[in-house]
Amino acid sequence: MKNSMSESYAAAGVDITAGYKAVELMKKHVARTMTEGVCSDVGGFGGLFELPEGYKKPILVSGTDGVGTKLKMAFLMDKHDTVGIDCVAMCVNDIICVGAKPLLFLDYIACGKNYPEKIADIVSGIAEGCVQSGAALIGGETAEMPGFYPVDEYDLAGFSVGIVDKENVLDNTKVQAGDVVIALPSSGVHSNGFSLVRKVFDIENADIKAPVEELGGKSIGETLLTPTKIYVKPMLALFDEVTVKAVSHITGGGFYENIPRSLPKGYSVKVDKSSLKILPIFNLIQKTGNIPERDMFNTFNMGVGMSVVVSADDVDKALEVLRANGEDAYVIGTVIKSDEGVIIE
Repeated sequence: MKNSMSESYAAAGVDITAGYKAVELMKKHVARTMTEGVCSDVGGFGGLFELPEGYKKPILVSGTDGVGTKLKMAFLMDKHDTVGIDCVAMCVNDIICVGAKPLLFLDYIACGKNYPEKIADIVSGIAEGCVQSGAALIGGETAEMPGFYPVDEYDLAGFSVGIVDKENVLDNTKVQAGDVVIALPSSGVHSNGFSLVRKVFDIENADIKAPVEELGGKSIGETLLTPTKIYVKPMLALFDEVTVKAVSHITGGGFYENIPRSLPKGYSVKVDKSSLKILPIFNLIQKTGNIPERDMFNTFNMGVGMSVVVSADDVDKALEVLRANGEDAYVIGTVIKSDEGVIIE
């Protein structure tokens, strides 16, 4: 790349040498994610990955997502090393819902101006998310787009591929009335509902760095930037020990949209509201914005990042496995015969 430099392109706002520097700075982060199946180095035209052995009928499972307007928080706080975790989480947490183990991840960063150190910070978070989920970061793209994005802003999206044996795909066909729903706690708002959050707190004009008593002395900015929790490793451990019937990743649409996605037709979940461990940030959002309770549960995760359905006989074992793997899991409800989807009372 030593001879690759275009003064004309730089005059138009695109510095290709900054791209090369960013790649060099991010290599140490990418190296942390390398797994046995990786067959290529960073910088090629495509990322190569060899499928692992031991699968009878391997099914590839893909997922793609971004971080959304949570990125506005990163811009305002000038903190860019955690949103990459969010990006990975939003993809791999979806993949785990069908029983698949993430294998690889690719990222796409589009920016108004390529500041190599900032790009490297973003990738450090992506690498951390990959390490947490066991996925290899085998490629990506950084697009400098002057005039399209403001010079200090960027967008971030990702794509992941996982693998599961066909016989182990979670398809909800075993769900029945009397099954129990277990909650895996969220770390906060995660990466959904930020258009409403930003409106409620008027974050562009508010002092989001000031300590807030209701948040234990943390600022609104710090609390909202808390990375999305990645549930891959605890869930893989659970799959090895217990028959899991259904899994829901609680993202945009909250309880009312996401939990029914893992249920067969004619079944609903009855949630015991008193059992929920709702985080202080959600109480603050509801109070500040005067938001109806139903809208809260239809927008946010309310402290539940993932729900898991198991038979009543497997509840104790499931809780034991999840807690042994770092999750403060607890029971929030049961499956019933109904067409209402989710009943919270």
